[in-house]
Amino acid sequence: MPTIFDLPTKKSDEQADLPIQNPQEIKASPSAQSKKSNYPTPPGIEMSEIFPGVVKPITEETIFEWQSPSRAFKKRKKQYYTTVATIVLLLSLILVFSGQILTVAVVLSVAFMAYVMMSVPPQEITHKITTYGIRIENKLYYWEEMGRFWFEKKYDQIILKVEIARFPNQLSIVIKTKEEKMVIKQFMSEVLLNQKPEPTLADKVGDWLQKKFPLEIENS
Repeated sequence: MPTIFDLPTKKSDEQADLPIQNPQEIKASPSAQSKKSNYPTPPGIEMSEIFPGVVKPITEETIFEWQSPSRAFKKRKKQYYTTVATIVLLLSLILVFSGQILTVAVVLSVAFMAYVMMSVPPQEITHKITTYGIRIENKLYYWEEMGRFWFEKKYDQIILKVEIARFPNQLSIVIKTKEEKMVIKQFMSEVLLNQKPEPTLADKVGDWLQKKFPLEIENS
């Protein structure tokens, strides 16, 4: 009994006589053309002439572009680092006496990373609002994976917050001027809902601790 590998691969006479068509020369069948009228084309959207109801892909175009630091930054005083170092040291001693040596290593690693983030100024990077979504340098976040957006203030800087359906779950983008904020808000409102979510329990606890136990005393 012949197997699938023994079947002849030679084209039949009918297949051999068929001309090879250029994909650009292929036209929709009459039945497909008759269905085109059932799919109204929205403004700015181009529909396929071959596949009814299918939108042609669009190229990515930049709508608005601005440069700003990669993260919010505030130059700290020596008192701030001294207070943080004291807290880390006391916490490490408590963990050592309780036998949590591995936890001490984690605490020291986090403290070192925090020190680097707080002491090294961020670099300027390029942000873009495009027809695909928000592009931060070479990383693109699509509109389809975004939720709400809102604005906050941190270290006297304007921060654009955007919910995102992947890590880090929330984008934080620095905006330099109020004029840039107004333009960005106008474009973002065309696609996303401008709404600040309710603070979580962790947010409330963090704000309370920051107010009650400030690590740095501001000069009056």
